[in-house]
Amino acid sequence: MQLAPEQQTGFLNRRTASVDAPPGVERRQFKTNHNSDRPEVNELAEAVDQYKLRHRRRFITFDELYDVMSSLGYHR
Repeated sequence: MQLAPEQQTGFLNRRTASVDAPPGVERRQFKTNHNSDRPEVNELAEAVDQYKLRHRRRFITFDELYDVMSSLGYHR
């Protein structure tokens, strides 16, 4: 029985930007869900996305979410 020779593949760093992706495009949690019937939900999702881009965060804490909501005028 003959074994096929193994092909040596180099390390693929998936964190680097794709050649096909436009500059500045990042995967974000809410980006595909801005289609709510409620405009205030879309506004919150966009504000969270902007916060995450500005602070280079993939996920945010509840404290950070509250800060985003406060910046939109939410108060208890």
